[in-house]
Amino acid sequence: MCKKKNQRGCLPAPISRALSLAPSLFCSLPPFANIGFKPAQNSAQRKAAAEAAASPAAETPQPQDVPPRLLDRLLRDDRPALHPRCTIDDRVTRVAWLNRSTILYAGNDKWSIDPRVIILVNTPTQYSIMIQNVDVYDEGPYTCSVQTDNHPKTSRVHLIVQVPPQIMNISSDITVNEGSSVTLLCLAIGRPEPTVTWRHLSVKEGQGFVSEDEYLEISDIKRDQSGEYECSALNDVAAPDVRKVKITVNYPPYISKAKNTGASVGQKGILSCEASAVPMAEFQWFKEDTRLATGLGGVRIENKGHISTLTFFNVSEKDYGNYTCVATNKLGNTNASITLYGPGAVIDGVNSASRALACLWLSGTLFAHFFIKF
Repeated sequence: MCKKKNQRGCLPAPISRALSLAPSLFCSLPPFANIGFKPAQNSAQRKAAAEAAASPAAETPQPQDVPPRLLDRLLRDDRPALHPRCTIDDRVTRVAWLNRSTILYAGNDKWSIDPRVIILVNTPTQYSIMIQNVDVYDEGPYTCSVQTDNHPKTSRVHLIVQVPPQIMNISSDITVNEGSSVTLLCLAIGRPEPTVTWRHLSVKEGQGFVSEDEYLEISDIKRDQSGEYECSALNDVAAPDVRKVKITVNYPPYISKAKNTGASVGQKGILSCEASAVPMAEFQWFKEDTRLATGLGGVRIENKGHISTLTFFNVSEKDYGNYTCVATNKLGNTNASITLYGPGAVIDGVNSASRALACLWLSGTLFAHFFIKF
């Protein structure tokens, strides 16, 4: 007796049983290819399909010998949808779509309560449904079950849902002292599972430190390892997700440039001191034990970034001598001795590599004296 009808008539026995005992419905055919590919066909099937396409009047294979062909594709746009199509023939009397053991549609009758599942085509040759806004919970087998004149046939497609990579958790920017250990974390999700890569951006191309792991560990960090680190998550489904973390490495000052300077009496003289430090260094100038300040003794101190200058606007004899530049930050201090010298003075370290000539002014007359360096 017919227990359930649709526009094609009675539902096939397996489907009728599934309505009351859904978990008992199983497919006996092996699974076809993953979503996005047509099911594999052997040479005989391909030949038969070609002949059928070329000659509509050609003899149609008996339904008991040929299972329904299941065609599928995944529509990729802003609202991705699964569009499985079951190609059938006019010998089919009843048809249904199932997800695992759950009936989605039987003929035109909708059994699924999911509003995303809709029927597209139900003709003598094709039976199609659509699942809108596909998500990972839709993954799994989908079965087209048909009833022929003799017995039911099924075809199956397995949906694999791919998810673009997304970085869900990444370390914040961090400031550490030189010599510390640093661990950066970058957690990403996606299907298939994305590959996470760390790269140091603040170095020349091709020389950045690379780590293929969620964790980037740096022990005894150096000042040249400061800068931006890029985390990239990639799984080939879409463009990689990229985020950046900045590491600031604190270190005490060191004076990188301090040059002795010569100036004549009555002229302008400038002493310069350059220091590298993080945080930026503060500068002080001393002559012997006396700290100098702008406006005192006709001098001006000017600090711009990592450079400090001591300017004498009108050099006098008493200005000649050694000056000390002191650079300080919270991690320590350093100093350098810089000399302001007059004409005729021979100062060790005054551009000594290139010094071959010094000049001496006597009674307004210029005399040249050569100093030979051995």
